Amino acid sequence: MAGRAPNDRHEEHAQRTASEAADGRQEWTDDAWDAEQQDNNIVPLSRAEAEKLFGPDVSRPSRVTPFRVVAAQMVLSLVATLVWWLFYKPPGAAALSAFLGGAICWVPSALFAARLRKLSGGATILSWMIGEALKMGATVAMFVAIAYWYHDVRWLPLLVTYLIALKTYWVALAWR
Repeated sequence: MAGRAPNDRHEEHAQRTASEAADGRQEWTDDAWDAEQQDNNIVPLSRAEAEKLFGPDVSRPSRVTPFRVVAAQMVLSLVATLVWWLFYKPPGAAALSAFLGGAICWVPSALFAARLRKLSGGATILSWMIGEALKMGATVAMFVAIAYWYHDVRWLPLLVTYLIALKTYWVALAWR
């Protein structure tokens, strides 16, 4: 194969892909991954087309901001804390555990939102990744700190409230 001309190799590749396609195997060609060709096929939507597809509010800014999501997480955490206080016996440790579970979610989210506001439009993918890494680190650190220092923790209220607050992102996404 080393002594063959480039056209011979290309013809051999074409014959091999044709036989693979005849065998029922999936065919992959070099053209399918050509990024330059894909970039040339992008046609932006006009304003009328975008409004037809997505509705008349397509250009309106989203009402959902990071700080509103954090505020919703705080409210849901407090509501869940109240529910644990009312329906769990003894209520004190369960309610505090529930509040701490919610705080494990909204404190790192608030730090991330504050970091986004500080960057104010200068955010890059790297800065988002760093922010998410800090958020995950703060979450893990809070779980470890609670497990280490709060010996009367009730794990069920803590984890349930954490998950309720965590699902606020999905509610905010759907509300958008």
